Amino acid sequence: MTDQHKTVNIDIRQDLFGANEDAAALNATLFKEHGITVIDIMGSVGTGKTQLIETLCETLREQYKILMIAGDLATNIDADRVGSHDVDTVQINTGTACHLDARMIRVALNDIDLSKYDLIFIENVGNLICPAGYSLGADMKIVVVSVTEGPYMIRKHPLTIKRADMIVINKIDLAEVLEFDVDALVKDIREVDANLSVHKVSSKTGMGIPELIKTLGL
Repeated sequence: MTDQHKTVNIDIRQDLFGANEDAAALNATLFKEHGITVIDIMGSVGTGKTQLIETLCETLREQYKILMIAGDLATNIDADRVGSHDVDTVQINTGTACHLDARMIRVALNDIDLSKYDLIFIENVGNLICPAGYSLGADMKIVVVSVTEGPYMIRKHPLTIKRADMIVINKIDLAEVLEFDVDALVKDIREVDANLSVHKVSSKTGMGIPELIKTLGL
C-alpha cells in the first residue's frame, strides 16, 4: 500500500452538509457500503489516545488495511506519529473547533479511495466535552481515560461516559507508582452505566491490548 498522508483545514463557519446527524447517517452508509469498521476515539489531551492507536495499528496492520483520521486544532503531530507505522493518515485541522463533526469527516474523505481500507481509527480532538455530542457515523465510540488524570474524571464527565460504547482506562502500568485506585474508577463508571464495556490497558507496554482487540471484534 502506497503511503498516503493528507491534511485538511476546515472552516467551521460553513454549513457543508446540513445537520450533523444527517451527515453522520451518510457517513455510516458510506462506510457500510465499503465494508469498513470505523472507531471514534475520544479523550482529553494526555490520556494516550495516539499511543493507543499506534499500538493497535502496529498489532493489526498485517491483518487490516488501516486509515487513521486525526483531529487537532493546528498540528500534524499525531498523524505523523501514526503514519510512521506504515499507516495512511488524514489530518483534520479544525482551527478553533474543539471537536470533529460528521461534516468534517465527509470533507476529509472526499477524494480518498475508501476501497483501499477496511478499518478506520478516528482520533477526535483532545477534549472530553465537545466531541461527545457529535456523531461521526462510526461503528463505535471509545472514551480513553488515564490514571494520570486523577480520580474524579468519570464523575466530572458523566454525559460523555453515557454516550460511549466502551471505556479504556490507559496507563495502568503507572497505577502503583501513582497510588491510583483503578477499581474505584471502574466503580464510578459502573455507577454511570452498569453495562458499559471497560478495559484496563497500557498502550506503552501492551498490557490488556489483546483483550481489547478481541472485544472490538478485530
